[in-house]
Amino acid sequence: MAKRDYYEILGLSKNASESEIKKAYRKAAMKYHPDKFSNSSEAEKKEAEEKFKEINEAYEILSDSQKKATYDQYGHAAFENGGHGGFGGFGQGGFDGFSQGGFGFEDINLGDILGGMFGGGRSRQQGPKVNEGSDLRYNLTLTLEEVAFGTEKEIKYKRKGKCKTCHGSGAEPGHNMKTCPNCNGSGYTRTQQRSIFGIQTVTHECEQCNGTGKIPEKSCHTCHGTGVDRETVVRNIKIPAGVETGQRLVIRDGGDAGENNGIFGDLYIFITVKEHEIFTREGIDIYCEVPIGMTTAILGGEVEVPTLEGKTKIKIPEGTQNGKVFRLRDKGIEISGRRGSEIIKIKIETPTNLTEKQKKILEEFNDSLNKKNYKESHSFFEKMKKFFGKTEK
Repeated sequence: MAKRDYYEILGLSKNASESEIKKAYRKAAMKYHPDKFSNSSEAEKKEAEEKFKEINEAYEILSDSQKKATYDQYGHAAFENGGHGGFGGFGQGGFDGFSQGGFGFEDINLGDILGGMFGGGRSRQQGPKVNEGSDLRYNLTLTLEEVAFGTEKEIKYKRKGKCKTCHGSGAEPGHNMKTCPNCNGSGYTRTQQRSIFGIQTVTHECEQCNGTGKIPEKSCHTCHGTGVDRETVVRNIKIPAGVETGQRLVIRDGGDAGENNGIFGDLYIFITVKEHEIFTREGIDIYCEVPIGMTTAILGGEVEVPTLEGKTKIKIPEGTQNGKVFRLRDKGIEISGRRGSEIIKIKIETPTNLTEKQKKILEEFNDSLNKKNYKESHSFFEKMKKFFGKTEK
């Protein structure tokens, strides 16, 4: 079932202001809040719950300027890959590990957009820490044809996943995790140090449990107590139409698994679009230079030109000049249901390696021409004479 437009859900136009979005959200959320349906039938409760979730999802996107801009450009396609399971690979198949933050490219968030609203956020809790897995990078190269219409790509790589023997805990099957005796489950130890300011208490991460507050009764024989193990992952990802070189797609929880049932890092897919042999791209439009013969330019005719969907023919009017531009509508890049054009620029090719007979024919042809046949040249030279203050004798 196709998802409803977020603006439609909140009853808004695409140019709605931030305050209008907030006002519409409050009104809709109040109308379908589950508490208002406590005495309703199960069917009515379920319908209200679905609508309330739909309203929150729409607001989650439209209230965030970056997500809103992504949605306006790519629609629901930008958020279709989900946020759980999945990706990884460190040093394999184009992956590199790196810490969070510090990226300079535009992001397209393909992760779980409801995480923050329904408890899936990543805020650091007090007390024992939760180990975070590394973020990962994947370099993905696409063709212009794939970019034009969107595509689905299969990627295969290795990553640190949860150990299948201990299910990520780090404890040998049949054994449990126990409170760390070194820190009594706090994840931290404290020592006192004497300084010029007196005795100070310094807090350190517990070296025995690495800050988690728990250790296995017996370490897993597969992962040696870490809770993570190398695995090969294969996954299909949807690439929205219109992406460009330098953009990155984000798969939430697609990176390495954190040790001892920690949280997953993210996967960043960096896009590179291969240079095309025929077309160049500017925004949603593509450009193509088509050479035609001098005779076709003079007499007119029909020439075959390429498009992203195959070949087509265009009519060349009689007397077509070099650099003449033709626009083929709806033959460019598609973004959010809007399709650009293909811009064809004519390049008149001058014949070379002529025989003496051919040269003589052309000379005779040229001698038969007059000012009426060269309107632009005649106009230009008239202007030039006037500029230099000369008169024709």
